[in-house]
Amino acid sequence: MEAVVREWILLEKTSIESLRTFLLTYVLQRPNLQKYVREQILLAVAVIVKRGSLDKSIDCKSIFHEVSQLISSGNPTVQTLACSILTALLSEFSSSSKTSNIGLSMEFHGNCKRIFQEDDLRQIFMLTVEVLQEFSRRENLNAQMSSVFQRYLALANQVLSWNFLPPNYILLISAMFESSQNVMLKPTESWRETLLDSRVMELFFTVHRKIREDTDMAQDSLQCLAQLASLHGPVFPDEGSQVDYLAHFIEGLLNTINGIEIEDSEAVGISSIISNLITVFPRNILTAIPNELFSSFVNCLAHLTCSFGRSAALEEVLDKDDMVYMEAYDKLLESWLTLVQDDKHFHKGFFTQHAVQVFNSYIQCHLAAPDGTRNLTANGVASREEEEISELQEDDRDQFCDQLASVGMLGRIAAEHCIPLLTSLLEDRVTRLHGQLQRHQQQLLASPASGSIDNKVLDDLYEDIHWLILVTGYLLANDTQGETPLIPPEVMEYSIKHSAEVDINTTLQILGSPGEKASSIPGYNRTDSVIRLLSAILRVSEVESRAIRANLTHLLSPQMGKDIVWFLKRWAKTYLLVDEKLYDQISLPFSTAFGADTEGSQWIVGYLLEKVISNLAVWSSEQDLANDTVQLLVTLVERRERANLVIQCENWWNLAKQFARRSPPLHYLSSSVQRTLMKALVLGGFAHMDTETKQQYWTEYKQVSLWNFMVNSYMAPMSCQKVYLNLHNLNRNN
Repeated sequence: MEAVVREWILLEKTSIESLRTFLLTYVLQRPNLQKYVREQILLAVAVIVKRGSLDKSIDCKSIFHEVSQLISSGNPTVQTLACSILTALLSEFSSSSKTSNIGLSMEFHGNCKRIFQEDDLRQIFMLTVEVLQEFSRRENLNAQMSSVFQRYLALANQVLSWNFLPPNYILLISAMFESSQNVMLKPTESWRETLLDSRVMELFFTVHRKIREDTDMAQDSLQCLAQLASLHGPVFPDEGSQVDYLAHFIEGLLNTINGIEIEDSEAVGISSIISNLITVFPRNILTAIPNELFSSFVNCLAHLTCSFGRSAALEEVLDKDDMVYMEAYDKLLESWLTLVQDDKHFHKGFFTQHAVQVFNSYIQCHLAAPDGTRNLTANGVASREEEEISELQEDDRDQFCDQLASVGMLGRIAAEHCIPLLTSLLEDRVTRLHGQLQRHQQQLLASPASGSIDNKVLDDLYEDIHWLILVTGYLLANDTQGETPLIPPEVMEYSIKHSAEVDINTTLQILGSPGEKASSIPGYNRTDSVIRLLSAILRVSEVESRAIRANLTHLLSPQMGKDIVWFLKRWAKTYLLVDEKLYDQISLPFSTAFGADTEGSQWIVGYLLEKVISNLAVWSSEQDLANDTVQLLVTLVERRERANLVIQCENWWNLAKQFARRSPPLHYLSSSVQRTLMKALVLGGFAHMDTETKQQYWTEYKQVSLWNFMVNSYMAPMSCQKVYLNLHNLNRNN
């Protein structure tokens, strides 16, 4: 092969053609040739064709004519050889890692690829389509014929996954290399007649319906459909052609998946098809298809999302290695985000019912029976291995953050339904938790020497509360790394819409009474729903605190403690001392309960600070919980407005003195937690204080060992400058 390329300009055209013919004939006459030898010979043929493509010394049409004859022979062995020839050509012209190193320039490979994709690649695709059409008409396929069918289906997938060079391919050298994943189908204009023929699309749907129970072939057929779903670029002459193509595709998709039970092997492929349709086609094209068809498509998307969500939950229970439904579920949730965030093409409330469906399904999958289906296997039997499995997994809020963000967004879209639902579920669980802890306490008092207590009911309650708090946190607030945290507009609008029905005094009473059931307070139905949802989580926190005071810490869940402070930190960043200048409209209940210079904000800062001190005293050995707790403290003081309220609390000064004197239990905290606590205390030192108080505060900290090391290592440079300036001024004054 290398010799031919090296001596190319010295060889006669007839000699090169004779060599190519000899190599093909050699392979044809030896059907039992070892696979490696056969593939190498065919690769040599492909290199000869590629080298001769620029100077026209090799005519590809004659090769395709020969391959066409091989295909029409009806001999499976010969048809397999024809497929191998076409595959070798594709690999050689693709300019991928499979391209032979023949010592020629990148420009040469680029030119070859550009010429090949305009006509020859299309010819290969048409030959492949002819084979697929023939095989799709046959009722029964023996093992040998199925193998041939699979080879050509894989070849079609390879063609449709081709990374087409743009017209300015010389300037975009990186585009010459095939990407192994996520290559969208963007062919040139010359492919218009081929790919916009509805019969091609229908063929691939027909093929999939025929072979869907074969796992390997189904993956190839679905990948072909996923590529066709990503079709875009100059192949479409106008918007009308895009609308027609999309409408035909969605019709074919619905006809294929409606009324069938989707196989495990189909889940990811189907979700990829839907994701590509929603991502690639512009919204104005999507909304231009017939209304009834679009409604059917969205209904199907909602049904599949709920179904895949349930199957994904079952995969977790069974601890499967290949989480195909989880991957498919994630893709569909991302598709929903793309749709619901577009308020330009879809009127408000368009997706509300679908959002309710998906949200309800997610909640149901994460609640224990009888309200939910968590840890239930396919036959409805509860799994007993949950604890062992969860020990090996990372924290749910990290592992499922993308899912939770999507579900939180859907919950905001359907706030009228989802916020009251979460409130009801949380209030019910915390009431049951309180009752269960009381029963355990009575049992322990009655029989101090009794054996172990069955904690199954408690464990189920803790897991329910865990997921309800996570979903609530993502519904009420967004992740805002590096951005100013803002109350989501849907939540703000929901609160404003119902503010006329709200009794502010009753709302503040429920907020400030976490030790009481909301339903025990007169007029509880006239409270702001968002604030009542917050109060439900504060009640969880209060039940935990009361259990600690009752010496029932051994019955509590550190995970629930983590969830509580995680939520409070997330909530405080967004809602506490809300800056009204950042909003066109502000909810009156929000500004009254959490705004600046309000009793509500002063009370809740004191409550949160008390929670921090309690956690550090009780959970010092639980590093993750202690770390989340001090992160909450950092949130309370990182904004000066909040810090000004914090330093008015006596507990803050007690905490500061305790840490400065390195007294237990703070002394038992891990070094990383202590450093974060130091950061919070330093940030608090920049709050507004009178001169004497500030001097007293910083003087206290000159006694802390390793002060300079901690500050330099864990404070921002600007903060360090402020700290040193304060210390310098104090020393000079003293």
